[in-house]
Formats: sequence, structure tokens, C-alpha cells
Amino acid sequence: MDLALKDLCKQLRLSGVYSYVQEYSPDNDDLQEFLISALQAELDKRRMNRQMRSLRIAGFPTKKRFEDLIMDDLPQDGREAIPALKALDFLKERRNIILIGNSGTGKTHLAIAVGIRACEENYRVAFRTAAGLINEMVEARNENRLSVYIKQFRKIDLLIIDELGYVTFDLTAAELLFQLLATRYETMSTIITSNLAFSDWVKVFHDRTLTAAILDRITHHALILNMNGKSFRRR
Repeated sequence: MDLALKDLCKQLRLSGVYSYVQEYSPDNDDLQEFLISALQAELDKRRMNRQMRSLRIAGFPTKKRFEDLIMDDLPQDGREAIPALKALDFLKERRNIILIGNSGTGKTHLAIAVGIRACEENYRVAFRTAAGLINEMVEARNENRLSVYIKQFRKIDLLIIDELGYVTFDLTAAELLFQLLATRYETMSTIITSNLAFSDWVKVFHDRTLTAAILDRITHHALILNMNGKSFRRR
């Protein structure tokens, strides 16, 4: 019981409380049991508040969890990757995940589910559509705060870029995205969903050299999932 109280006080940074109990009521089991229950409740509340704040800051368009998935409707790669995605080992290994396939096969759902799981495990997460991310970066550049904007993403453990390929970029926008991805290379994880095969990404970025440079960085050690299949919405 004493160890449990000591651990809770340490987690909550309440060393004075533990010292007081040790000095004035070291043999009062009832007091220690009460304090353990109260401090555990406080710890749980702080953890919940932290998770809610992380979910709010992440910017998910909707809340989609692994439990909401219909496994039989997912493409094979998606089904087989579920245990690895849930475990979040890729975050510890600083690997990227790329989900490629036609519309409506669960790419965004999987990406959000991973992001929510990461938030619940106290990772810092940000969700953006590719178009939204580019717009933010262009705005930051126009306001002379691009370096500050990119620096913020160095603190993000998991960046989710959704719907890459639905909107084409000009060369300037593509260079901005490359700059952001380059700062995260092998230091933080990124999830990208796209409806285009890698061979078609030049249609989005227009420049072959830049496209190759982007692919080189995001695919290095990445988990690449083939998400082609029948559309949920068409069903």
C-alpha cells in the first residue's frame, strides 16, 4: 500500500503529501487507502482531460475507431495490418504508413483510428487533408511565419495527411510539402492516404525530380498498404 501511495504521489508530483503521511501517519492504513483512491481518481481525471485535449488539438474531422470497422469489408492488406496499427510500434520505430487505394475502401477510417489510438497513448497527433495542409503552409509563407509553422510540426509525433492526390499542386506548393516532410524524415511518423499509385504522383506534384525526392523520404522503411477494393459507399 505504501508503494502504491508513493508511486501515485510521484506521478502527480505531490511528494509533500507522501512525506507528510510518512511523518505523521505512517501506520494509518485507512488514511493511506483513502488517499490512494482519491489520488487515483485525480490521475484518471488528468489522463482523460489530456486525451480529450489531444483529440481536440489533432483536428480529426470525425471520430472513427478500430471498433467501428467492418473487418470483412476491408482490403486484405488493411485487415492484416490491424494488429500492427493498434500496437503503434511504428511510432516508436519512427516509420511512416502509406495507404493507397481507390475511394471508399477505409483508408481515412484506418488513419483516424490510428490517430485516436495514438492520442489515447499520449502521443501528439495532427490530422490534415493534403489540400488543407498546403493552404496553411502557403498562408504561413505569405505571412513570413513559415519557419515557425514547420517548427511546430517537429513536435508532432504523428502527422496524418489525408487525400493526397485529389487536388494537384503547383511547384511552389509541392516544394513546401517537401520541406515539411524533409524535417520529419526519420525523426517522426507520418501517415499518408492517397488514391493514386506512386507512379502517378507526378500528376500531383508535376516535377519528376521533386516527386522522386518526396517518395524517397516517405517510403523509406514505411509500411505500405494496398487498399484497393470495393467501395463501402457504393455498397
